[in-house]
Amino acid sequence: MSSVVNVIKVGMADLNYATPPNTIRTTGLGSCVGIIIYEERQKICGMAHIMLPESSMARSGQVNRAKYADTAVEDLLHHLEQSGASRLRLKAKIAGGAQMFQFSTANEMMRIGPRNVEAVKTALNIYKIKIIAEDVGGNSGRTIEFDPETSKLEIRTVNKGIKEI
Repeated sequence: MSSVVNVIKVGMADLNYATPPNTIRTTGLGSCVGIIIYEERQKICGMAHIMLPESSMARSGQVNRAKYADTAVEDLLHHLEQSGASRLRLKAKIAGGAQMFQFSTANEMMRIGPRNVEAVKTALNIYKIKIIAEDVGGNSGRTIEFDPETSKLEIRTVNKGIKEI
């Protein structure tokens, strides 16, 4: 008996959820951060493709909560808990946050990748979700795919190949 494996896609400023046999993937992580929050016992996970650190950066009007570290982590957490995951067993893996462009100034606003990583870590810390593994920084883009069956995160980094964390 074989089961069909679907790859659930997460776009930029998007989030989604997966359970086995499906996997979940996002592409185009440059300065963006891919965050996976998962619970091994329930074999459920959520992934967000975060573009910016804080929702306070949003212009007025409708806020895309998946775009920002603070609101995306909150939304992932609430959905996973509603789906039966225990907050005490939630873990996280993160990847991305590259500094894609070199600037001659040390302007804080241009440090988008590192600021995204810091914001994700802060948001996870607020909810006491432990980061089990990370692959952040550098200056190369990434594609990540998480398997909730094995809790393995495959990371494809431009010009650096594939690794698993």
